Amino acid sequence: MATQPSTVMFSLLLLAVIGPCAAFYLPGLAPVSFCEQGKETAECKSEIELFVNRLDSVESVLPYEYAAFDFCQNTGEKRPSENLGQVLFGERIEPSPYKFIFNKEVKCQLVCKKTYSSSNQESKSKLDFLKKSMLLNYQHHWIVDNMPVTWCYDVEDGQRFCNPGFPIGCYITQNGHPKDACVINSEFHEKNAYYIFNHVDIKMFYHVVENEGQGARLVAAKLEPKSFKQTHVDQPDCSGPPMEIKNAFGGDVTVPYTYSVTFHEEKKKK
Repeated sequence: MATQPSTVMFSLLLLAVIGPCAAFYLPGLAPVSFCEQGKETAECKSEIELFVNRLDSVESVLPYEYAAFDFCQNTGEKRPSENLGQVLFGERIEPSPYKFIFNKEVKCQLVCKKTYSSSNQESKSKLDFLKKSMLLNYQHHWIVDNMPVTWCYDVEDGQRFCNPGFPIGCYITQNGHPKDACVINSEFHEKNAYYIFNHVDIKMFYHVVENEGQGARLVAAKLEPKSFKQTHVDQPDCSGPPMEIKNAFGGDVTVPYTYSVTFHEEKKKK
């Protein structure tokens, strides 16, 4: 049977709508200029917002919204509008509690802490879901200024691979075999245990808009996930052994979430 013209037109229209959206998280937004705090104008702001998307895994067909996990949440802000292409691709973009000031470097900032008790069923269920997600290698997807925050790491043959996502954590099997991202750190060695990436080192790259006098534009955002147990949870220093969660834990366990951010000027626009 011949294809109806209306069907062809619909297919072309659908491709035109969703095609460009696959490459961008928030299509249609104009570039944003950033200035240092105290130098803001109507066209130039100092606050940099970080958005979070749904989490997914190559080992599971089920994606989950960020709010499904017991991570640090930002419930007071409205989610950004999503267009047809984003809806078709299943994007679920949410505001996050991670916010930065342009060109202000921060070291080991506490975002929130989560405590789980083996004697409380609701608390235990949340931790069990988190552990299962680490076992299945679920990945965060973060967005800054309409760009994915990428995790770059070395692979075989001296190559460097950049991933627009990073794992919640990883698992060491009962035989001591490190799964997935657990291979990146020799300190991840406890058998039948999970290691959660509860800290991120974020690097923001920018170039100065010289002709327009409008501050700077972000050109890239990269991060490195890390795991820290934190001796003093309320005053973290982001050093020491990794945050280990035993598969068969008892008592209470507290997971602090922290970040550090630095800014780096790029002389050439990317």
